[in-house]
Parts: sequence; C-alpha cells; structure tokens
Amino acid sequence: MKSKEVQDILNKEATVIKKRCGPGYEQDSHVGKTRANAMIYPATRKAKRDNLKNNTLLKAVH
Repeated sequence: MKSKEVQDILNKEATVIKKRCGPGYEQDSHVGKTRANAMIYPATRKAKRDNLKNNTLLKAVH
C-alpha cells in the first residue's frame, strides 16, 4: 500500500478528480505509516466557496 506503483495510481486519480473540480483546487500526496495517501482540496477562497455551495469535491469523486 506504500509502493511507488500505488503512489502513482493515487496521483493519477487525484489529478483526474482535481481537473473535474475546476480552477482553484490543488492536490497533495504523502506516505503514511501504513499506506500512501492523496488528497484534493480547495486552495482559493473562490474554490472554498464553490465547494461549500455545490459539494464540488464530493461530486467530482463520484
């Protein structure tokens, strides 16, 4: 769950989800104690507002 291959898969999926969200969203990844993690988050005030109003991140994942 921490291998380079898993990290690459997570980063690829995170990039796809970030693109669905639109501008103002960023992604980050890190390797934890037992597994690799990737996240997408609203980085601008406009993106934060958009996510609160429209559940943009939730919709982009589904």
